[in-house]
Amino acid sequence: MNDKLKLGVFLVLFSALSLLFYSVNLSYIWGSQAQSFTMFQFIGPVGGGILGPGIGAAIAVAVDFAAKILLGKMSWDLVGFIRLFIVAAAALCFGMVREKKWAGIIIPIAGMALFWANPVGAEAWGYALLWLIPVAASFFASNLFARSLASTFQAHVIGSLAFLYLVGLPAAAWWALIPLVLVERTLFAAGISVTYVFFNSMLNYIMERLNVRAGLVRIDPAYAYLKVEK
Repeated sequence: MNDKLKLGVFLVLFSALSLLFYSVNLSYIWGSQAQSFTMFQFIGPVGGGILGPGIGAAIAVAVDFAAKILLGKMSWDLVGFIRLFIVAAAALCFGMVREKKWAGIIIPIAGMALFWANPVGAEAWGYALLWLIPVAASFFASNLFARSLASTFQAHVIGSLAFLYLVGLPAAAWWALIPLVLVERTLFAAGISVTYVFFNSMLNYIMERLNVRAGLVRIDPAYAYLKVEK
């Protein structure tokens, strides 16, 4: 099985599950009832860990766009287009932060500065302190949950800045969102972790069954729980 075929196996699994996950809404996004968080938040970053940050991010954006078009969930405003690339930041971080800590630190630190530079953001200054969480998590990215937490917060930083500058939520709303964000991002990090273990195990099983090397597809033996009995 060559790299193209292995990539094809991953894409079939990734695309099928992405469509399924997109059909499950988790919650509406505060300030935009036309958009919602779905279970795609669990699967989007995983490509960065399986295929590497660059290819994984590109595939995540492509699948995100295709799923939104097929399911009629694409928002054609500026925020909608920005949200397409949010998943790319999460996938890049997930694929890089274990070896390169700065991949989980730059966006949150820059995001804090940009948030406080906005008059409403300066009034809701405590909200941006949430982004110290991915900074801390990046230093423990050898742990899968910490890696997932750093990853999901990359998406959160960019999404929050888009809403701050383009939608204009009041400061009181940002303060009220803090406990919700803590629960939401913990849930997303857990979902990313479980989804990564699933993909890692399934691909490991398929490749062992077919007796091929991983090649382009990166398998982490620590999370390959499904193996062929020998």
